[in-house]
Amino acid sequence: MEILLSEILLKIRHQENIFSSHIMQTSDEAYQMTLFLNTMLHNIKADVLKSGFKNEQQEIDFFKNIKPQILGKLIYYNKVFRLETTCPASKGKMYQSFYEKQLKILKTEYEENICNEDFYRYYRANRTDRDHSYFTLGNINYHDGLKSGVFEIDLTFSTYYDHKIAHIIANELIYTYLLSKINPEENPDALLQNLETNKDISWTNSQNALIELIYALYASNSVAYGKIGIRKLALIFQVLFQTPLNDIHHSFHRMKTRAGSRTAFLDQLKLSLEEYMDKDL
Repeated sequence: MEILLSEILLKIRHQENIFSSHIMQTSDEAYQMTLFLNTMLHNIKADVLKSGFKNEQQEIDFFKNIKPQILGKLIYYNKVFRLETTCPASKGKMYQSFYEKQLKILKTEYEENICNEDFYRYYRANRTDRDHSYFTLGNINYHDGLKSGVFEIDLTFSTYYDHKIAHIIANELIYTYLLSKINPEENPDALLQNLETNKDISWTNSQNALIELIYALYASNSVAYGKIGIRKLALIFQVLFQTPLNDIHHSFHRMKTRAGSRTAFLDQLKLSLEEYMDKDL
């Protein structure tokens, strides 16, 4: 069974665009996305259990790249729903203190359960030498002193480490969400409140292509004379094109070390523009 990451991300973005195009509260959007992602994961699980994988590389790709994206978003939207429905107020000091407390809790969980682990450094370094152990079924090494969560997962559909990546993805999304609640200037809606965006405008290339463009504009000081930060610039593009970007820093790190051209999208942009110019000659 072959599942393409690009198709999964496109389906998720499409559903996010559908919900964002309606006048809905954040809690309602988060709830609907939770249901959608849970159903998607359930259906994919049924297909995997029925058909399996054609080879080990396909299995590694699924548990390292594909499933964590779905599960990470599922964890994120479920968390947003819980936060939105438990926040004591819509503004004011209680509102501010609530989200500040949640941010502290998130940072504590990150320090205690994620960043100090060897696996986190492995994942961040974009290594592949232990992929066989981490991302194929039936290879959990209990001598590593794993957390008790390993006993709560379905080992027919998890290598344990796919859950870890999903939580890394979810934590980064939740972090950005909490910042947008605490700091209005970090809120993409506030940033673009005076910009008339058409919800039918969407980014139809890959996430990496958009991240490459954002970093190029940032590095060339082409926006606000370079006085705008990369995070805020990324938020603007996310709202403009109605497309979420996950860990842009990790994606940029992969670009720096990828084989072939490190600026593949910019190279293609230049070629496409030159071909378009030649049509007018």
